[in-house]
Amino acid sequence: MNSSETRWSAVVLGGGEPGDAFASAHGVNVKPLIPIHGLPMAAYVLRTLRDSGRVERIAYVGATTPELELFINVRVTDHGSLLGNLEAGVEAITQSGLASNERVLVVTADIPLLSAAQLRDVLDSAPIAAGFVYPVVRREDCEAAYPGVKRTFVKLKDGTFTGGNLFILDPRLIKKFLPRLREVLAARKAPLKLAHIIGFSTLFKLLTRSLTVAGLEQKITDIVGVSAQALITPHAAVGTDVDKEADLELAVAQLAPPTG
Repeated sequence: MNSSETRWSAVVLGGGEPGDAFASAHGVNVKPLIPIHGLPMAAYVLRTLRDSGRVERIAYVGATTPELELFINVRVTDHGSLLGNLEAGVEAITQSGLASNERVLVVTADIPLLSAAQLRDVLDSAPIAAGFVYPVVRREDCEAAYPGVKRTFVKLKDGTFTGGNLFILDPRLIKKFLPRLREVLAARKAPLKLAHIIGFSTLFKLLTRSLTVAGLEQKITDIVGVSAQALITPHAAVGTDVDKEADLELAVAQLAPPTG
């Protein structure tokens, strides 16, 4: 199966911490509802999914508004954690059945700069034979698109990258890799335990910048138990989420209100 034969559904992660200071400063309960030109930030993401012409079904996890519900097929209650929301969203998609050629795009609701054309390119380029595909963006592409915007970068032997705010998975495999992801997240504040999971040799290569993208793919595959592959994309919007005032100012400057 190639990308042109793939059917796409989407899970949009629109949850958040109640009382989040950034959201509260803008008069809403959760970040995806922060207005940009009078519409919730998440509306731009949902509009992109629809206008891409690729996504057939959308499950939205989190609080909604009438503007958002125009785009949503299935609404899912916020389960209070990233993995809980991911699992609930994928379950909502699978309850009505899956086509044999169906893949799920998981996207956060805070990347309003992503365009429909960029999303089509990501989906059409995805190595969908992998169970888990994670787009990454080179630092030079981020800085060329949005000069001065601060992102978190990781230096590898192949270059310096930031992670995307979307990924692609085979929904049939989620029960296989979620337990391992939970284990990694649970260990994130325990350096020795996390190092043991990642592997000291991999951690050493990362720290010495000798780890390659291929090496990282293999390590993730080993950890989560399904085939994982990175997708290097030139689209900086994939890795540009809105989580502080400077990001919001960028989005306001870059975007016009969606219509229709």
